[in-house]
Amino acid sequence: MKGKFEMAQSKASLVLSQEQVDRINAALLSLETELSQLTAMQPFQRRRMLKMGPGSEVFARRALEALEQNPDIIPPSLSAALPGAKADLVAVDQLRPIMDRLNRLGGRASDTEMTLGSDVMTVALEGYNQLKVSGRDKGLDALRNELGFRWKKSRRRSEPEPESA
Repeated sequence: MKGKFEMAQSKASLVLSQEQVDRINAALLSLETELSQLTAMQPFQRRRMLKMGPGSEVFARRALEALEQNPDIIPPSLSAALPGAKADLVAVDQLRPIMDRLNRLGGRASDTEMTLGSDVMTVALEGYNQLKVSGRDKGLDALRNELGFRWKKSRRRSEPEPESA
């Protein structure tokens, strides 16, 4: 394991006061309240749904425009659905910049969490290596063994279990 990890890296730092955490949680609650109409779906629902990607969006916008400009060629049921489809398109246009900002913020939060965790793991691994080298004469064998469990490979199921003595 030596040489694989940098010694005492510090790639990220984040210190939040309790007041900041409280304000962030209040802001998130406000976002959740304002966006309470957002929809949640199961993965199978997403897979089955007809989707409007970048290419089909041009088609959809043009088709709605053509329908709106030629109301005499569409049946009443489609005419009744047109205002809802146009409102949905407006909502898509409103939601996209919000999603972009949320996705960027979420990505930065995820990267920061990963980097902070990496910093912690680097120091923890160096500490574990120190325990292995110099912890024997300090009575730290039990702790070293406990921490070493993280690195033990699990036995294959095909191997017979050792019999108890």
